[in-house]
Amino acid sequence: MDADAIRRERTLVLLKPDAVARGLSGEIIARFERAGLKIVGLKMVIPTEEKAAGHYAGDDTWIAGMGHKTLDSFAQFGMDVLAVLGTEDPLEIGTMVRRWLIEYVSSGPVVAIVLQGVHAITAVRRMIGFTIPARAEPGTIRADYAIDSNTLSSLEKRSTKNLIHASGNVEEAAMEIAYWFTSDEIFDYERAGEELMF
Repeated sequence: MDADAIRRERTLVLLKPDAVARGLSGEIIARFERAGLKIVGLKMVIPTEEKAAGHYAGDDTWIAGMGHKTLDSFAQFGMDVLAVLGTEDPLEIGTMVRRWLIEYVSSGPVVAIVLQGVHAITAVRRMIGFTIPARAEPGTIRADYAIDSNTLSSLEKRSTKNLIHASGNVEEAAMEIAYWFTSDEIFDYERAGEELMF
């Protein structure tokens, strides 16, 4: 990896239907831009359930990981996951969560963004905060603009309203960017002030 590759790292961000419907898109995008990240791709889409399912097409380990987060939250609040969800199996719970995510992401407009900048993947994930807004770190996007909990959403059999998705690593970013954008929808340009930032 060279210096240019570090400067040009890209990540995918999806502003989910709750962020769009609440009028937070501009505010969230502005936070990324103020941090020095550059928008190189941007569009609004209403994903079909098929498109959303393709985005959440992780393997069993990834699906079980979502189930473990739910189990951890239930344990934290002393709630009986078996009574609520009918299972304690992380893969079964994760499969439910995935179904709710697909329904949620396909329920309205989504703003898809490709951001570029120094360690963009890590920077964006740090800025958005923990997946579950009620447990997100103060000052992060999720902590500042959302309060939902996966225990509440599980009780209501729906996805946690957490405003935003961001790629987790370089491989995931490459796959997700290619999934949501064609090459002619991504632009290369010099942002004013880049030389002052890095």
